[in-house]
Amino acid sequence: MSATRIDVVVPVHDEETSVRAALDALATAVTSLHDAHPSTRAAVTLVLDGCTDGTAGIVGTARQADPVWRTGRLHVRTSSRVGVGRARALGTAHARTLARATPPGRHWFAHTDADSRVHPDWLVQQVDALLAGAHLLVGAVVPDPDDLDPAVLDRWRAAHSPGATLGHVHGANLGVRADADTALGGFDPVPEHEDVRLVDRARALGLDVRATTELPVVTSGRFAGRTPGGYAEHLRRTYGDAG
Repeated sequence: MSATRIDVVVPVHDEETSVRAALDALATAVTSLHDAHPSTRAAVTLVLDGCTDGTAGIVGTARQADPVWRTGRLHVRTSSRVGVGRARALGTAHARTLARATPPGRHWFAHTDADSRVHPDWLVQQVDALLAGAHLLVGAVVPDPDDLDPAVLDRWRAAHSPGATLGHVHGANLGVRADADTALGGFDPVPEHEDVRLVDRARALGLDVRATTELPVVTSGRFAGRTPGGYAEHLRRTYGDAG
């Protein structure tokens, strides 16, 4: 049987305060994956999408400092400000070039965001979904409690009992098999909801879309996000200011 490969794709726009933590978490996940599935190859592609702050410098430092990234597993692409949908598509296209020798049915794209921290076993979960025959894996996210006023956090927790799922799709925790990504035409070049649109098409085509609330990704709890209607806006509108 052919070896499996997983490529993580991360769009990044002006995330100098969070990108290092995101990379540190991914490095831990790559190490855990190697322990659990030593024959699975893994790499991460960052797409620096029109960054104007210190993000690029922080990424460069992490690339040199972390032994996981010094092995060449971290790839960095840059673009003008094209938006999250196109940035994810650019990252996916680059990842395909890295995996030419891997059969599409054994190749998996794991998507997350630069303001998010994945669980140490997140990549193990993603590869297990691939090996189980899934076409897509829709995962959960939780807001970073340090970012939220206690009253807002209480309202969020009241609406999210352990194990509950609200059926949301999050680009910060999404996996797609490479051949399924091709059949779906990849991410739409839109400024937001590219993740929802992809999953909706997959379900309409009858692909094997699985969902899990295990190993949620911790994502920023900020109310001012990088897209007008993304997770930050969802938090603000749904759970509101504590004051």
